[in-house]
Amino acid sequence: MQRAIELARESVRLGHGGPFGCVIVKDGEVIGEGFNRVTSGCDPTAHAEVVAIRNACRKLNDFQLTGCELYTTCEPCPMCLGAIYWARPARVFFAATREDAAKAGFDDEFIYTEIEKPLSDRSIEMISIERESAIPLFDEWINKEDRIDY
Repeated sequence: MQRAIELARESVRLGHGGPFGCVIVKDGEVIGEGFNRVTSGCDPTAHAEVVAIRNACRKLNDFQLTGCELYTTCEPCPMCLGAIYWARPARVFFAATREDAAKAGFDDEFIYTEIEKPLSDRSIEMISIERESAIPLFDEWINKEDRIDY
């Protein structure tokens, strides 16, 4: 966790984004790390956890983090939580809570609220189009003999 905290501090000092850092460990070895690069990279998805997951997966040459532990300086936001579940590490350790982050201006509560709303009630309009054209793609996937399930 101390390395994650160092990375978060580095992010703030270098002006990369918010005070967030993340380290991923497998069998006692750091295999991926990252800090927030949202503003410096003009990338709203470049949260510390996502950056670290990308780096760790590249190092492992795998899209899953089986047997890994993730250390992050703050309770993961909804986006990072989704990425973590897709990556499937064994466990996640976090320092500050989402309430602590909210006090510093990083309030994700509106996203948690939006997720629970019906599509028609969300603050960003959600419109389903071309459903009939997209559904056959799932059949193609199901019938693909060499697919890699995830």
